[in-house]
Amino acid sequence: SLMIVMVLLVAVIQWRSGGKFLTSTVLTQLTQNYAYTMVLSLGMLLVLLIGGIDISVGATLALSGMSTSLLMRDGVITNPVVAFAFSVLVGLVGGMVIGVIIAKGKVIPIIATLGMQYIYRGLTYFVSKTQWVPSDKMLDGYKSFAQNSFLGLNNLFWIVLVLFAVMIVFLKWTNFGRQVYAVGSNPDAAQISGINIDRVKIIVYTINGAICGLAGAMYTSMYATAQGNMANGAEMDVIAACVIGGVSLNGGQGNAVGVLLGAITIGIISKSLSLVGIDAFWQQALKGTIILLAVLINAIVQRNGQRKALEGREI
Repeated sequence: SLMIVMVLLVAVIQWRSGGKFLTSTVLTQLTQNYAYTMVLSLGMLLVLLIGGIDISVGATLALSGMSTSLLMRDGVITNPVVAFAFSVLVGLVGGMVIGVIIAKGKVIPIIATLGMQYIYRGLTYFVSKTQWVPSDKMLDGYKSFAQNSFLGLNNLFWIVLVLFAVMIVFLKWTNFGRQVYAVGSNPDAAQISGINIDRVKIIVYTINGAICGLAGAMYTSMYATAQGNMANGAEMDVIAACVIGGVSLNGGQGNAVGVLLGAITIGIISKSLSLVGIDAFWQQALKGTIILLAVLINAIVQRNGQRKALEGREI
């Protein structure tokens, strides 16, 4: 159903833009510029599946990307691979802290992540002393990674595809993946069956933090700069991508395929508004309207499918 919505959306955009949307240049920019959003969405999928939420993903990304950029500027990190790994490590620690607060402190996820959002964003400004890291202070290999391609696809989009494949295997064919669904579907039943719910929550938020760290490296590699306000508000696009992709905010329902399609849909909407000549003042409002319509259409189609499936069963 979401694929149908995407096809209709692209057709309208292609018509309204005078054929300017479906070009190699625009599609390359789409897969490059919104790769970090797609990655963040796959991390948010895990969090939503256990019935949680994380509105600190943009701040975690910023702290990870800024910390790495500062070490490159100061000559501490001299290898692009190490830079990516360090950014992932910073995000991992940040995610683990959130997981412990939620699991052991019994703090409601939205409150815990709201607080940590301000803390991580504040730490980003603190460690950078409110300054930014310019392009010439970053490693050449680090910057060029986001601009280069392999087999016709941008390197950043290859990260998305690899993580997407890993997430499918992780959720569908591993014992921990099944535990994630169980915790989100029915926590009481999961606990009775012997699942350590606190452990699952901590691991999920830790993984999500590591993914935010990866996105932080992708972001700073792509823009070749690091600023304290980078990815501000990214959590809204990420959550919207998951909801569009059919992930339930109540937990226990959703998959990586739907989330990836949802993130691509968000990218298409964001990229197309300027192409079709929408005034900048109206872009956010129209973007929200399109997202709401996409969610409604997807929900209606899914509901009809479930109803037909129930009617087809023999009692």
